[in-house]
Amino acid sequence: MNEKEKFELSTKLKELSKFKARHTELVSVYIPSEYDIQKVISQLSEELSLARNIKSSSTKKNVMDALEKMIRGLKGIGKTPEKGLAAFAGNVSSRDGHSDVQFWSIEPPEKMQIRKYRCDQTFLLEPLNEYLEDNESYGLVLLDRREAQIAVLKGKSINTIYSETSAVPGKYKAGGQSAARFARVRENLARAFYQKVADVVNSEFSDSAIQVKGIIIGGPGPSKEEFYNENFLNQEIKKKVITVVDIGYSGEQGINELLEKSKDILANEAIIKEKKLTERFFNILGKTPDLAAYGKNVEKAMELGAVDTLLICDFLEDSEIKRLGNLCENQGGDWTIIDSSTRDGNTLKGLGGIGAILRYKLTF
Repeated sequence: MNEKEKFELSTKLKELSKFKARHTELVSVYIPSEYDIQKVISQLSEELSLARNIKSSSTKKNVMDALEKMIRGLKGIGKTPEKGLAAFAGNVSSRDGHSDVQFWSIEPPEKMQIRKYRCDQTFLLEPLNEYLEDNESYGLVLLDRREAQIAVLKGKSINTIYSETSAVPGKYKAGGQSAARFARVRENLARAFYQKVADVVNSEFSDSAIQVKGIIIGGPGPSKEEFYNENFLNQEIKKKVITVVDIGYSGEQGINELLEKSKDILANEAIIKEKKLTERFFNILGKTPDLAAYGKNVEKAMELGAVDTLLICDFLEDSEIKRLGNLCENQGGDWTIIDSSTRDGNTLKGLGGIGAILRYKLTF
């Protein structure tokens, strides 16, 4: 599912989530791919007959109106789309005694196997909301002999789940037996620290805990190789390690560097794609400002058909994002939504929330 499809689905679900009936009057229908839509219409016709037995006259009217609207809507579609269908109908008026019966249909982004009918106070949206979730996660392990961090990368979000400082002392420079003993103590403390970190990794990234597609290990110095090459990680977890990366920092700065140096591996992950795009925009803005625009100048550039790629911050209203996206598409450009909670996203937010990479130079 691309950025546009994801945004359109999210917008529709936000709209549907706002409606709430006084009673169980809103109808939701999920039809699996390759399932005969006529069978669903027959089932709904039976439900329509049963609805005549509802005691409350207002509830009966709203349920029957919703079912009739649903049946007409499905008949108009005629055949179940290739990936299946989710359909919704009901009186969505907020005024008592006023009727505004609407019908919506959504083809899911992937083949759907759910068959469901529900009449409730709200529309059943959870099966579609699952498509908006970034399902693939990566484990990030950053360590040296002084400290360690363990985080989960999921979509554009990085969540640190463990942080620990070691008890390993600094190097001892004195010679003789005392230096040798101290080196052994230091080595034993380091191994104990690695094992402590490994126990968390083994536990958190097992198949029964956080499901991760792969694990990336990084850190300054030789600690990361010692941690990976020896028997600290169990075999199940070790098979998930996709790379060991040498970086110069620890802490949050180290996590960012770890992502940067792993971007070829994570090329399909949303956070890396977004980071590449925002870095490209700010690089162009700094070096060749005539090939970039931000704020109010972006729309001027779109009027001239000059926008190649449009960046839109997610803090803007959905209607504004849709308007800008449509303007961009109408002049042949691509657009993407940028997370304003990231460092680059927050910088773009400060520039008005929109930026553009241009096809040719413009002077504003």
